[in-house]
Amino acid sequence: MYPLIKNSKMKGFGNEYENKKQNSKTKIYKNTEKLINQAFLYHSKGNIKDALKYYKYCIEAGVNDYRIFSNCGLILKNSGNLIQAEKLLRKAIEINPNSDSAHSNLGSILKDLKNFKEAELYHRKAIEINPNFALAYVNLGNVLREMKKFQEAEIMLRKAIQIDPRSSIAHANLGDILKNKGQLAEAKILLRKAIEINPSLVKAFYSLSKLSFNNDDISWQKYLLSEKILEQKNEKDKIEIYFARSNVLHKEKKYEESAENLQIANQLKLKIYPSNIDKLINRSNFLLNKSKTGKKFKNEKKYPCSIFIVGMPRSGTTLVESIISLNEKVQDLGEINIFEKAYQESIKNDQELSLTDLYFQKIEEEGINSSITTNKWLYNYLYAGIIANQLSNSKIIHCLRNPLDNILSITRANFSTGNSYSSSLVDCTKVYLNQKKVMDTYKNLFSSSIYEMDYDLLVTNPEPKIKSLIKWLGWQWNENYLSPHKNQRTVLTASDVQIRSPINPKSIGGWKNYKNMLKPAISILSATDQFQDVI
Repeated sequence: MYPLIKNSKMKGFGNEYENKKQNSKTKIYKNTEKLINQAFLYHSKGNIKDALKYYKYCIEAGVNDYRIFSNCGLILKNSGNLIQAEKLLRKAIEINPNSDSAHSNLGSILKDLKNFKEAELYHRKAIEINPNFALAYVNLGNVLREMKKFQEAEIMLRKAIQIDPRSSIAHANLGDILKNKGQLAEAKILLRKAIEINPSLVKAFYSLSKLSFNNDDISWQKYLLSEKILEQKNEKDKIEIYFARSNVLHKEKKYEESAENLQIANQLKLKIYPSNIDKLINRSNFLLNKSKTGKKFKNEKKYPCSIFIVGMPRSGTTLVESIISLNEKVQDLGEINIFEKAYQESIKNDQELSLTDLYFQKIEEEGINSSITTNKWLYNYLYAGIIANQLSNSKIIHCLRNPLDNILSITRANFSTGNSYSSSLVDCTKVYLNQKKVMDTYKNLFSSSIYEMDYDLLVTNPEPKIKSLIKWLGWQWNENYLSPHKNQRTVLTASDVQIRSPINPKSIGGWKNYKNMLKPAISILSATDQFQDVI
């Protein structure tokens, strides 16, 4: 391999060589292709550090090759530097407007930046350039899923598999979408195919671990529990492996082993994603005081009904949303953080529109026009007082459950984004107590606007609780409300598998199987008067 520059001399590319650029350019250009190939070789072998050095060196030296910009941008994307990555990919496309990979890579970066509409355009352009580019179909499917265009996403992923039957990521992503849609049998087939093609695709193992098992699952479970699967895995992959192991062991009722793997998973996760508890609780307390002094709305015109389902994660909110959305007039918005954005705009000095107008403006931007909407962004509980006080025709349903069952379920959930406190039992308990405190205050202030849904009572004796809820909403009774598992809607939360089963109390008291692991939470709860009786 061409040893143009030793690794020890490559530190500080750009600044260290600023004065030598002009003299070295001639030499570099003579060896441009070899430099590029060296970068590609490092990249292909997983030596990201040296690949990045070579890419940066080429860029600083004025090498105008779109592949350098595209690949360097992809590395920066994977390291979280999305803004710089976007700039490099746009430069790659400027150099070569016909690069299918550069368009698709930019689309993936824009997806991570939550710019879904533009991301869709770039992935479609990549496919237009190369109709047989399987990965572009996979990436487009991912974007369409984020945009809740589930049918189109499914079509794109099936197209990717048609083009490349050995694409493990296409099989796994399609399996996840079908899992969200409740098509669990086909989802399982696709996920098993994904790990058959690529035994290192750890996310497929995690998705499989959430489904029901039979004798055909013994082989992949054995590999999951082996030491071999951990070889050459980064920390993020190990997190998925340990959560998957915990799920498998939990279903086998090997709770001590499940707890051991769960603790390892959360410890690893906490190192990468530190807890955000201070920010969350400070915000909660600030808004609590704000709600007491905020202005009231003037109900000068009729607005559609807005139902907010709030509470801790894994407190029954998905079940409640599935019950409510059986009403044909209801459009569920899912876990969408648009109220907070509307509120931030409403407090600007030059804002003339009311909070209600701004909120419905956000709903319209999502392409939704319905007489009743449900918003299940759980942290709307922070704004419950403002919603009750200022948002016209709004209703709030607060879901809560046994604190230890709730805390256990949160720590087992392995949330893909947000909820970083969930990896700490102590912080999770503190957040639980804080949301309980502020919601109790809001219920006292705005009792007619907030309905309390006790998950334990709901799953133990569903009919009276559901009838009570429907009556509070002012709707006519329909027996269909008793069968939310038959709801055909796509579910993107951690409850996507559980929600497909009839209402049952199986999870009540599950915390007792993890009592030793939960000691930090038990200690905090025992110090309160309110929860001494649940331990």
